[in-house]
Amino acid sequence: MPSSTADTWCISKDLNLVCKNQSPNFSRQPKITTSEHYLKQSHNMAIVRQELKATNKVAGIDTYQSLIIIDALQRLGIDYHFKDEIEQVLERLYMAISPCFFNKNLCFASLCFRLLRQQHYHVHADAFDKFMNKEKKLVRKLLSGESTEALMSLYEASQLRIEDEDVLDEAEFFSCQLLNERIKFLNHHEAHAVRNTIAHPHHRSLAGFTKNHYIKDVIRGKARCGKALQELAYLDRAFMQAIYTRELSEFSRWWNALRLADELKYARNQPLKWFTWSMAMLTDPSLSEERIELTKAISFIYVIDDIFDVYGTIDDLTLFTEAVNRWDIAASEHLPDYMKKCFRTLHEITNEIGYKWARLCTAFLEEAKWFASRHLPEADEYLKNGIASSGVHVALVHMFFLIGDGSTKELVESVKFDRCLISYNVAAILRLWDDLGSAKDENQDGKDGSYVACYMKEHKEATIENAREHVSKLISETWKCLNKECLSPNQYSKRFIKGSLNLARMVPLMYSYNESEPPTL
Repeated sequence: MPSSTADTWCISKDLNLVCKNQSPNFSRQPKITTSEHYLKQSHNMAIVRQELKATNKVAGIDTYQSLIIIDALQRLGIDYHFKDEIEQVLERLYMAISPCFFNKNLCFASLCFRLLRQQHYHVHADAFDKFMNKEKKLVRKLLSGESTEALMSLYEASQLRIEDEDVLDEAEFFSCQLLNERIKFLNHHEAHAVRNTIAHPHHRSLAGFTKNHYIKDVIRGKARCGKALQELAYLDRAFMQAIYTRELSEFSRWWNALRLADELKYARNQPLKWFTWSMAMLTDPSLSEERIELTKAISFIYVIDDIFDVYGTIDDLTLFTEAVNRWDIAASEHLPDYMKKCFRTLHEITNEIGYKWARLCTAFLEEAKWFASRHLPEADEYLKNGIASSGVHVALVHMFFLIGDGSTKELVESVKFDRCLISYNVAAILRLWDDLGSAKDENQDGKDGSYVACYMKEHKEATIENAREHVSKLISETWKCLNKECLSPNQYSKRFIKGSLNLARMVPLMYSYNESEPPTL
């Protein structure tokens, strides 16, 4: 069995070859089409299924064991193999909930609460009544006697909170405080696990980018089928690596054939970065074509952003925005040559949803006017426009149609940006993270503003630390709103909701991205 560190796959290693129309070194990729692979996969899947079936009881320790297995499957990113079994366990568990159901212990209550909410079951926060006083406040003294594992589980559960759930705000604060106090008394492995939980809670992280840290821990964990889970994870990783490498190669051939990078010398040329967004949003192996098509749309969000930020004069940018708003190919005749090629290619690819691009370009133009005139708007005005200029609504509407969700007029209407609060909140998270100043885009001389700068202009007494703290709180509050929208009854498919959440989860990783240390799988 290969080690998780020695066999970490970094997509940039193949990117340098792929982007030069050379063949990646597939010899280092594990062979996945052999009968041995499928036999191993089938054998291990049978073991896990049998364990889930055996532990699917309404009460008793076996219920906790089934939750541990489900948690491991999700953290390893292999839960898609067991959708029906997981739904069966969690539905039965949800139907069995009673007032005293969560009174067993903090580990069980926290894990059960989190898994049910992740599956869109609206479990009430009174699951933690055992640790509250008469005023419905969490009691730190009661929590301080809990194990480190229980506190980590509580911290993870608190990430599923929505607005006005004060008890879960307290749960996050107290569990984080107690865990940080204990770190110095833990061994190296335990301390690392605590730090990783605080920095990357599961609900706000992507399994595909964190599972390498988790694979080797499965055997140490409490899941009785740990060895089968570990081997399944290795097999699945090999399978997905080959798929992603093939998709990246296909997209790069398309991108190189456009020759836009030759035309726009100072624009970002980052096929890896663009593809990584799609890879995060659409995780199902069967959605190969959809990932490639979504990457094409995302590449143009970046290219057009750079045209507005680096290249164009206000007059040229106004012409470009008017052309996109009219969505008339004839309008491109008045554009400079470097814009003409970009607009015509864009028109061919996305004619059906041109109005989304119009909204994006209008927001870009508004920003360009602000910064050309050296005008800093009020923070709220900046954020409202910045949410539109994030490009999130364009990416999500492309995904919406690519996965086949636009089957009725009502569904198509529901995905409009001013109606889709899921899209709105994801866009706010991206914009605020971007404006924390951690994004580093290479080889650009354009000027950009930020929410931080606008906030400090309004609040003269605020330091940069105050402003960044304010932005961090806004991100946390926006996550609550996003959680609420995903938990509330709506007409969106689970695949669309998962893709939207994954986009939000990807944001911190992408905005600490750099070419020397890209995301790894």
